[in-house]
Amino acid sequence: MGCVVMIPNSILLFAAGLGTRMAPLTDTRPKSLVEVAGKPLLDHAIDQCAGLNIVVNTHYFADQIERHIDGRNIALSDETDLLRETGGGLKHALPLLRSNPVFTMNTDAVWRGPNPIATLQTTWSDDMNALLLMIPRKDAVGHIGDGDFDIDANGRLTRGTGYVYSGLQIIRTDGLSKITDESFSMWSLWNDMLKDGTMYGVPYDGQWCDVGRPDSIAIAETMLESAQDV
Repeated sequence: MGCVVMIPNSILLFAAGLGTRMAPLTDTRPKSLVEVAGKPLLDHAIDQCAGLNIVVNTHYFADQIERHIDGRNIALSDETDLLRETGGGLKHALPLLRSNPVFTMNTDAVWRGPNPIATLQTTWSDDMNALLLMIPRKDAVGHIGDGDFDIDANGRLTRGTGYVYSGLQIIRTDGLSKITDESFSMWSLWNDMLKDGTMYGVPYDGQWCDVGRPDSIAIAETMLESAQDV
């Protein structure tokens, strides 16, 4: 009999950031509650997460996010005492996630096409320590700057410019136990995985828009409206 591949059943949605690039819209609300096509970015992310245990981390305007998800079966990872960045936020949320590996997802993007989480679920295998959903640089709508990684013939990631990280991944959390800092980025985990050749990427077969700045909102809405015209 073949071995059973462990698919994560929990996801951490990152919603704690200050959203400085989205100012002035974030002067009075967290970035995750900025609306695209009449729906907060956080809800665009939640819509992708059917069947998963959802945890949302909070720091900036945490009370607004708490009110927004009140009554839903979603847990809050409270970071109001300290902004921990992505890696630290994941470590802080582990007791609520109860999953290894686990999904993590940024909330400053919108998607059109196949469910991005399903893409990772069908590609994940137990020889991976991380699997990132990638966007070819030429298709990274709303994104400014170069790509983040290249993908080799075996699906392994290396530093490069060909693909943009979509903000969605499956990642094993074992390495977090070695990190004593409270605030650190995901690179504290990724660097070792890149060296070990256990960090993989898969291209997304759909459309994605980075909603990091106010002028990205109209771009994202145009992308979503084009889906309704098909």
